[in-house]
Amino acid sequence: MDNQTKQELMTYLSRYITQNKLDRIEEVLQNRTRYIAVVTDDLYHTHNASAVIRSCECFGIQDLYAIENTNIFQMHKAITSGAGKWIDILRFPEKGEENIKMCVRELRRKKYRIAVTTLEENSVTPDEISLDEPVALVFGNEEVGVNPLLLKEADIHVKIPMYGFTQSFNISVSAALLVSPLIERLHKSGIEWQLSEQEIFDLRLDWIRRVEGSNSRKMELLEKHFFEHR
Repeated sequence: MDNQTKQELMTYLSRYITQNKLDRIEEVLQNRTRYIAVVTDDLYHTHNASAVIRSCECFGIQDLYAIENTNIFQMHKAITSGAGKWIDILRFPEKGEENIKMCVRELRRKKYRIAVTTLEENSVTPDEISLDEPVALVFGNEEVGVNPLLLKEADIHVKIPMYGFTQSFNISVSAALLVSPLIERLHKSGIEWQLSEQEIFDLRLDWIRRVEGSNSRKMELLEKHFFEHR
């Protein structure tokens, strides 16, 4: 669909959406980023996957890469609280090392440095992660951690400081503890971390289509009517 048609469709659909919702879409778009991305490595607990999605959405991260070597990345709607419809989940559902390599290649293509969470003593802290280039944060499986291939491919090993007997956080907690300070630093920096004008334009249409939630069928019918009568 060309941009002119997209704009006409947005104008048409916007007639059926409250101004408050349209204003909220614009506000959130200005704080969305792909400069930081999140990668999950074969998570199997639905509530963990859902909590990570919610953290990504709350902190303005648009893209989540889900490696699904063994386990399907699934959401629990009660935990995501609708967050899943606002972010893009890029799935890698094949089996074996090649599936992981496909994800790594895609991250490299998009110029990300790969940062994996580990328990290694020589790892950097979240505050020491450089934001001079885009960063993809990798969170490992609940039982075995990050796949060795991802550890090998990583540019950065990062460890969240802990001072108790327990040596690891739940993954959903780890995601929030890592993403929050990085996003705060990003917003205070002079880095151009926002989405491009075209990305904002495309995402605006996606969100207008989804903003009615339980009335999504209504928006589908309106869009069908638009194309039948334009």
